Amino acid sequence: MADSLSTPPLPAQLLARLLASDSARPRLTWYDDEPGETAGERIELSARVLANWVAKAANLLQDDAAAEPGTTVGIDLPAHWRSVYWALATWSVGATVVLGDSATGADVLVTDSPERAAAHGGDTVLVTLAALARAHPRAGDAPGAVDEARELSTHGDLFSPMADPERADVALATQAGDTAYGDLVVAEPAWGDSPRVALRGTTEQVLRQCLSAWSADGSVVIGRGVSPRDAERLASESVTVDARG
Repeated sequence: MADSLSTPPLPAQLLARLLASDSARPRLTWYDDEPGETAGERIELSARVLANWVAKAANLLQDDAAAEPGTTVGIDLPAHWRSVYWALATWSVGATVVLGDSATGADVLVTDSPERAAAHGGDTVLVTLAALARAHPRAGDAPGAVDEARELSTHGDLFSPMADPERADVALATQAGDTAYGDLVVAEPAWGDSPRVALRGTTEQVLRQCLSAWSADGSVVIGRGVSPRDAERLASESVTVDARG
C-alpha cells in the first residue's frame, strides 16, 4: 500500500490494491480492430488473471535475465494488452521500462519483431501478439531469444522481487524524458471513482492512463484500430470516460 493516502502508490502496490479490492472484477478489456491475423480478438482480464500474467513475466525477467533495479527493459510492442503486463512485470522487478527508438538498446528487449530480436545483443523476449498462440511462427529467425508464447507458461504464478525500487529510481524512459517511480501513477480526479475508461493511443499513453484508471479502483477498455460499432461497444462495456487519443 502507499505510505499515506496522499502518496501515489508504486505500480506493484497498485496491482496489489486491485487484487485486494476485487480480484474477479474485469480490469483490462482488449479489442483488436486492426486489419490482420488478430482482428476481432477480445480479451478480458480480471485483476487475478492480470496479476498472473505479470507474475510469470516478472519471474522470467528476474530469473532468466537477472533484471533488477537499474536494469533497462525495452518494450518494443504496440499499445496492446501484452505491452501492459510486460510493463507491469518490469516495474515489479524494479527495472526501467524504455519506450521508443531507445528500446532496442536496452539491457533486455521485449519485441514482436524477429529481426530486432535477432539484432539485439542482450537478453531478448520474442512476443506473439495473437492471444492463442503457442509458439512464434518465426522463432527460428531469432536464435537465442525466449519464445514467449512457448515458454512464459513455465514460469511461476506468484512473484517475489529480489529488490524493490526506490521512489526516485527511473521507472519509465522515453524520448521526452524520464519518469521516477514515485511520479509514475498520476490520478485523474475528473474521472471519478471506479471509472471505466476507454483508451487508444501510443504505448506510453495507454500505460500511463491504465495506471491512472486503476489508481481510482477503475478499469480500462483498450482498443486498436477503429470499429464501425464503436458507440455500441462503449455502451455495452459501460464506459464512463472516453480518453482515446
